[in-house]
Amino acid sequence: MTKIFPLTIWLLGALLLLGLFAGCMNSGSDSGNEPLIRVRDRVLTVLEFNKAFEFIRIAYPQNLKDDPEDLRNAQERLLNQLTVEMIILERAEELGLSISDEEIAKAVSDIKSDYPEDTFEKTLLKTAVSYELWEARLKNRLLMQKVVDNELKDQIIITPEDIASYYERNIKTRAPEAEAAAPKDDMNEIIIKYLRREKAEQAYKIWINNLKQNYSIEIDTVRWEKISGSQYQQDQNLEDLDLTQKPE
Repeated sequence: MTKIFPLTIWLLGALLLLGLFAGCMNSGSDSGNEPLIRVRDRVLTVLEFNKAFEFIRIAYPQNLKDDPEDLRNAQERLLNQLTVEMIILERAEELGLSISDEEIAKAVSDIKSDYPEDTFEKTLLKTAVSYELWEARLKNRLLMQKVVDNELKDQIIITPEDIASYYERNIKTRAPEAEAAAPKDDMNEIIIKYLRREKAEQAYKIWINNLKQNYSIEIDTVRWEKISGSQYQQDQNLEDLDLTQKPE
């Protein structure tokens, strides 16, 4: 089955959220820390959120400035993404989906094949993340990808009319030089790839918003204000998040 969202978006850069903390997606917290996010019975605590954000600050300092507004925006993006991931993992449990040992082994092998010898392990060492923790994170990401593929696969249909319309609007009138330079088959492949991504993103936004409406989602605004120093609106559009983007 063709995957709606390619595996490459879930590589090393994606290890920094849910799977970074083995105990955060359950019905409670062994640390006794108070919940910040709750999606049905899944809980993420204040402590777990702070650990995730601190990891981002250490691993990606170039993306975070010391400006208070920038930090608050980064915290809010993380909060929203964690919430969406919890929603998708809850849906996985509801559907009875899981990742087998064979699937994780193949994914690990595919990822390692893209790295020169020993550089994969060195990359993990630089981020101070153990292989076991990274593999657990990858398994979560594979499961999320499986859920999205399972839910949206029948909605991503590219018709000859879609290709012709895109060609007329974007190639023939706006980029005639590109039309002349590329063989017809190559041009069609480029158009189909773009349309598939576009339709997948549109379908994803509708799907995740529907899940958000159907699930019980609680964010403790008092604790969030203490973390971010700003009021968080629980009705913010979680469907606007785009998990197809590569992690920064």
